Amino acid sequence: MTKTRFSITRRTIRAAIAISGLSVLALHSPLACAQQPIVIKFSHVVANDTPKGKGAERFKELAEKATKGRVKVEVYPNSTLYKDKEELEALQLGSVQMLAPSLAKFGPLGAKEFEVFDLPYIFPNKEVLKRVTEGPVGQGLFQKLESKGIKGLAYWDNGMKVMTANRPLHKVSDFRALKMRIQSSKVLDEQFRALKANPQVLAFSEVYQAMQTGVVDGSENTPSNVYTQKMHEVQSNLTVSDHGYIGYAVIVNKKFWDALPADVRTQLEGAMKEATVYANTIAQKENDDALAAIKASGKTKVYYLSDDEKAEWRKALMTVHKSMAARVGKDLIDAIYKESEAAGVKVN
Repeated sequence: MTKTRFSITRRTIRAAIAISGLSVLALHSPLACAQQPIVIKFSHVVANDTPKGKGAERFKELAEKATKGRVKVEVYPNSTLYKDKEELEALQLGSVQMLAPSLAKFGPLGAKEFEVFDLPYIFPNKEVLKRVTEGPVGQGLFQKLESKGIKGLAYWDNGMKVMTANRPLHKVSDFRALKMRIQSSKVLDEQFRALKANPQVLAFSEVYQAMQTGVVDGSENTPSNVYTQKMHEVQSNLTVSDHGYIGYAVIVNKKFWDALPADVRTQLEGAMKEATVYANTIAQKENDDALAAIKASGKTKVYYLSDDEKAEWRKALMTVHKSMAARVGKDLIDAIYKESEAAGVKVN
């Protein structure tokens, strides 16, 4: 009996060891790894209650639902993970998987053609903008990012820009000698030089304090960004000029994207398409609501350019198209002009 019990015990131990070994192997198998959620860190520099912030949250919701939990999207707003000067490098290094930087950010990366979006008065209306971003021009620009390890997924609207400062900005001469904050863009630098102002490159997260302390006198942005970052509290004047456009490109680390299972990529593409429609639909309302809130605050005087003032601004700023043609590409500018003409809008 003793021998039999001993034999059974030995067999039981060997079986337990074998099962344990299989369990350890299973934990390290590709199949087991596949059971773990694929994490996408989505970093951006604006508040949650902006068109971009709401778009990112909608993508998170749609992506996790479409993949049935196989993908987990972690959204990091307001520069909590990376500032706008750092985030593109972080994406290329794989420290973060997804971003939605403003289109001006790609110029310093070497894709200077994206600065075409910064040209003042390049988009006469939303129809022309849509024809560009959803057509061959927009897709051609995305192709230029692939060699930099970046995959472009979608264009998101922010809206048309306003000007803010601590003095009224009605005429071109009102800009003379003002220190105006810009993103790092040669086109935006040239734009303010055309107005005889002094452009100052600053990270988005540093703008409020710079305005508060007088490091800069003013800036350009969309109403939703001005309001959510409380810039109207440190700027006495806002001019509704609609002189330029701010948009974003939703991008991912290409190596990460290409390594995803094909079905997951398809599901994420569907989620991104739906999130893009949502983000672009709410952008105008968010800006309208923000402008109304700025007016209601009583802290900033809101001014609308007259027709004559608009004509003066346009005359001064359209010169930037010619001076920046060598940088962003004359053919690219002409391609956008053609889209305007196809939409029935005369450029000059």
